[in-house]
Amino acid sequence: MTSLRDRAPDYGIELSSAQLDLFRLYLDELTLWNRRMNLTGMDRADRTVIELFLDSLIPAPRIPGEGRLLDVGSGAGVPGLPLKIFHPHLDVHLLEARARRVSFLRQVVRLLGLPGIGVFRGRIEKEPGALPFERYPLITARALAPLARTLAWCSPRLSPEGLLVCFLGRSAQKVLDESREVMERTGMAVQEVIPYSLPGSEGRRHTVFFRRKK
Repeated sequence: MTSLRDRAPDYGIELSSAQLDLFRLYLDELTLWNRRMNLTGMDRADRTVIELFLDSLIPAPRIPGEGRLLDVGSGAGVPGLPLKIFHPHLDVHLLEARARRVSFLRQVVRLLGLPGIGVFRGRIEKEPGALPFERYPLITARALAPLARTLAWCSPRLSPEGLLVCFLGRSAQKVLDESREVMERTGMAVQEVIPYSLPGSEGRRHTVFFRRKK
């Protein structure tokens, strides 16, 4: 997987040959399923690698390599699966509401043979019993909902001082400003904003780390 191998180091991400092999298996299965159902909206493998895999790995060097991670609205498995491949000792739970996507996720998990990863069907805002743990020290959410709703839904599931990682677009500052009231109400504070650009894409993206106050 040349593009990921060559591009990831530009973002401080070093991947082993074994990890690249796992991404290759993941990509092949994703491409196969994408022909039958619209998982990603992308029809080019090179864009999938950059827009999904590499983008998901942006926060990887800054998150703990162990502990529990909940990926909310996992969809095609991003960012949860790429982060699991990067941090094999993370205990990752993928939460997805749509049955066909749950089937895809379970197939990929079986194919990759990674221990310490589970797939659960449910909605974080409606089905609190869908998950085996009440609180998580780390939650990721990518394209789940507008930020205010994401904060409201995810903050009750965070451990005290837990981290929520969200992937925002070009208008991150505007979105953050509009969400100040919700952040205050939910006890969330911005810890770090990572601005970056992806190869072949216009504009700056932003990965935002929120920490839940004690």
